[in-house]
Amino acid sequence: MNLGNPEEITILELAEKIIHLTGSRSKIVFKPLPEDDPIKRKPDITEALNNLDNWQPRISLDEGLNLTISAFKSLLK
Repeated sequence: MNLGNPEEITILELAEKIIHLTGSRSKIVFKPLPEDDPIKRKPDITEALNNLDNWQPRISLDEGLNLTISAFKSLLK
């Protein structure tokens, strides 16, 4: 069952968002895509919505990224 957030975002947008949120000076490098790379990256959460009582995505991408970044920063202390 796909438990994701149906908000669609490109990998470039995700990379840019992570660089911004972390204050990184990393540069994005473009490489050829693998042959089986999916064109769309939008989870279909229909099965989860239909089968899990009252389940809904509750954390936005930005909130989830901030929580993840904070968790990793705490590991570096």
